[in-house]
Amino acid sequence: MLKGISTLISPQLLETMARMGHGDELVLADAHFPGESLNQRIVRADGLRIADLLAAILPLFELDSYVPHPLVMMEPVAGDSPDPAVEASYVMSISASGTPVPQIKHIDRFAFYDRARKAFAVVMTGETAKYGNIILVKGVIPA
Repeated sequence: MLKGISTLISPQLLETMARMGHGDELVLADAHFPGESLNQRIVRADGLRIADLLAAILPLFELDSYVPHPLVMMEPVAGDSPDPAVEASYVMSISASGTPVPQIKHIDRFAFYDRARKAFAVVMTGETAKYGNIILVKGVIPA
């Protein structure tokens, strides 16, 4: 247990975030995401909702200010409708952490999978919301 660090952040997740460099990507994946098939570095966060995890991560994690979209979500497949409450809950959690909320970019499912393959790590959560996956691009802590 460390003072000032949320109990939602496991030692493995803390180590993973500390090892990341600027421009590295962290995927917070819902419970249905094929993380094990796409990436070799998997962090388990079973039972946790992504909005709660975002609130715990963002006080420790600087979003990249040098890219146009440091937050990326999966766009619904044709015929599916997004649940606006999912993204709204993420924006609330990010905002509550004191982090300015940049515009969230939406990319198609297979482009998202490609980014997950190249990501530094995939965090498998207990999130059950459809299209609840989000990518965070790590930045540099301002001087």
